[in-house]
Amino acid sequence: MATTDRQATTLALAHALSAAERGLSVIPLSRTKLPALRSPHRSAPADARPGPPSGPTHRGTRPLPDGPEPPAPPCHGECGRPGHGVYDATTDPARIRELFAAAPWATGYGIACGLPPHRLIGVDLDVKSGTDATGALRELALRHLFTIPPTVVVLTPSGGRHVWLTGPPDAVIPNSAGRLAPGIDIRGAGGYLVGPGSRTDHGVYATAPGTAHLVPAPCPPSLLRLLLPPPRAPHPATHPSVGNRGQGLVQFVLAAHEGQRNTRLFWAACRAYENGIGRALRAPLIDAAVHTGLTEREARATIASAARMTGHRA
Repeated sequence: MATTDRQATTLALAHALSAAERGLSVIPLSRTKLPALRSPHRSAPADARPGPPSGPTHRGTRPLPDGPEPPAPPCHGECGRPGHGVYDATTDPARIRELFAAAPWATGYGIACGLPPHRLIGVDLDVKSGTDATGALRELALRHLFTIPPTVVVLTPSGGRHVWLTGPPDAVIPNSAGRLAPGIDIRGAGGYLVGPGSRTDHGVYATAPGTAHLVPAPCPPSLLRLLLPPPRAPHPATHPSVGNRGQGLVQFVLAAHEGQRNTRLFWAACRAYENGIGRALRAPLIDAAVHTGLTEREARATIASAARMTGHRA
């Protein structure tokens, strides 16, 4: 068994390096399809995690004159250590080898979605629980007048399929499960797909015959519109002055649900600073985050963390 696992790890690394050569950012996965490296913060005390250097990190401890300190924003690799899931994804061969060396039990690899140059969108067609996801996608295509172009298709051990598409630079596609139709899951920004050649507890992922030589095809515009977050009603958090690129990031934060608000805000702030509009978008992002339920202090701390992550001043 140990020899088999070593062979699977060697093969997974080889496939991951090959994917990276094509511009796909990868991470090692375990047999359960989860990231192989454990978070370095999983057992760390709360105030050892990245975030504001002082003050408590949960309610009810060491209240300050102006109230307790907010929870530290989630670390997405700012600490410099591996174990941050999809945020570890890279195309650097040396870094990939380091990640696999730190996870010798890895038998597969994940491909991060939403990252340049491909900005991958994964359409996961499931067959579990008797759903006909392929038929549901066909009905959507007929109803909304689009055709899935020839593209990479990965066959899953359960009999499902992953259809690889690409998105435009200004579109942030969120992850979703069953929102389009039962059995159709979408892997977008912050998500990943199990790469072909990966071995899991249920079998091996493989490229469908005739698609291995293809490159991911652009997502049809009609399907892309279905994948984008639904627009919200106008409210004071709308800031036309930041331009279309900035407004898209603000809308991405506004679409956040409980449990993903900090993550979405951090991602949007990083993209804003990378695009040179971080300072201009700071107030609109704070307003949007407060609209979703975060406190202003939490929002400011998360944006400051994003600024540090991208080498800017908040």
